Parts: sequence; structure tokens; C-alpha cells
Amino acid sequence: MDWLPLILSFLAGLVIAPAALDAMEAAGLVRQNWRGRVLPASLGLAIVAAGLVALAPIALIDELADESWLPLASSDVLLYGIGVALLGFADDVLGGRAQAGAPSEPAAPRGWRGHGTAAAGGSLTTGALKAVGALALALLVLSGKGYDTGEYLLAVAVLVLATNAFNLLDLRPGRALKVLVLLGAALTLATWDSEPARVLGILLGGALAMAPYDLGERGMLGDAGSNLLGALAGFWLVYSLGTAGQAVALAALLVITIYGEFRSISALIERNPLTRGLDSIGRRA
Repeated sequence: MDWLPLILSFLAGLVIAPAALDAMEAAGLVRQNWRGRVLPASLGLAIVAAGLVALAPIALIDELADESWLPLASSDVLLYGIGVALLGFADDVLGGRAQAGAPSEPAAPRGWRGHGTAAAGGSLTTGALKAVGALALALLVLSGKGYDTGEYLLAVAVLVLATNAFNLLDLRPGRALKVLVLLGAALTLATWDSEPARVLGILLGGALAMAPYDLGERGMLGDAGSNLLGALAGFWLVYSLGTAGQAVALAALLVITIYGEFRSISALIERNPLTRGLDSIGRRA
């Protein structure tokens, strides 16, 4: 039963996704993708719904049958993951991009510089709200875990920057999901430990169920989805790596974040044949 949360959330995601796409389209929650196609724009909500649907029977059985099917740390994953997904959804809806005809890569405010400049000018952007909210949630869920001060701040930084990094990556169909899968596989093989994947299963299953809809350009993850995938990646790093490994991960995340502030990550990927090939796997021609 170790993998039941992942299996149930995956199945729930497959069932929920088509109805969620129809509901978003009916509500006008759509956006142009990189090709200019107008698509439902916040599949991250379907991942959250899948996790909650899977959680209901698991939590009930945990209590009534005195079985432990949900790892204790999964509660932190749920709190942070759903929290940043909802913050991302606020950006999808209120950030001025969740409608047909809006560009998929807005010029302003963009990145931490853009949102910081807007905040300094007295404007509260949804991007700034995401940053503050993600930091607050990370500080909460990682507190009381036995870290010393340095370890605690390092883990918080990794979690928050990973959440933001996947927001920068999610500019092509399936890219963020592929990076999450490759990262998780690499960490699992390098540490020979599948426990982090089991802890993340309650949301990871629903995320994997979105792959055919994301890659097939039937819907977009939106900021809700990219934030949630980034949260899963951040937890995977924190749960798999020791202090030295997290420090290396933090350095890599800082490089991605700084590069994304000034340059196009998509252009960088397109310039290299290997990364271009990996990025295009499964995508529509």
C-alpha cells in the first residue's frame, strides 16, 4: 500500500482532467499558448483536485482502520503544494493573462525585478503575492523538523527557488513535467531511495496524469500547475539530499533564476541539439 496515494491521485487526475478542461473553457479561463492556440489555462487546479479526491479515502482508512497509508510528511507537501498552486491560480486569473488574445510570455511585470519595481511603485502584483506567500508557506512547513538555523534556511531557499524555477521553465508544453520526472528519477537512482517519491505521491500522481493533456496541447498547466510542480521538485531535493547536496542545488537554482531574469531559457534550450530533442519529445509537430 506504500504507493496507493500516488496510484489513487493518478487515477483521479485522469478522471478529473477532461471535466476540468471543459469547465475552464466554459468559464473563459483560457489563454494563448506559444503557438497562438487558445487553451484552458490552469490545469494545476486539476492536480489539486486529484490530490484531494485521493486524500479522502486514504485519510478515512488511516483513522478508522488504524493503517498508515499516507506518510506523515505528505501533510507538509499538501499544505505547501496546494498553497502555492492557489497563489499561482490567483496570478492566472488576476495577472491579466487568463484570456484569449493575451500573450503567453508577458513583458511586464515579469520576474522578480518587474514585480519588485511594481511593488516599489506602490502596486501590489500577483507575482509579488506569490513570492511572499511561497516564502511564508515554506517557512511554516519546514519549521520544527530538527534543522539547525543554517539547514532550515537552506531548505527554505531550495523549496522557494525550485517553485519559482518551474514557473520560468513552463513556457512549452510538457517541459516542466519532463524536468520533474528526470529530476526525480536522477535523485531516486543517485540516493537509491524511493521514499521521497512516496511522500510526494498524493500530488505527484495527479501531476503525472496531466502529461497527455499538457503535451497534447489540450490545456496549459498555468502558474497554478508550474508552481505545484516546482513545489514537488523542491521537496524532492530537500528530502533526498543532505546539506552539501542542497547547497549545490541552491546554486543551480540561483543560476536558473538569474539567467531567466535576463535571458530566454527557451532560446537556450533551442540552441543545443540534445536539450532541444529532449524538450520536443511527445510534443505535437
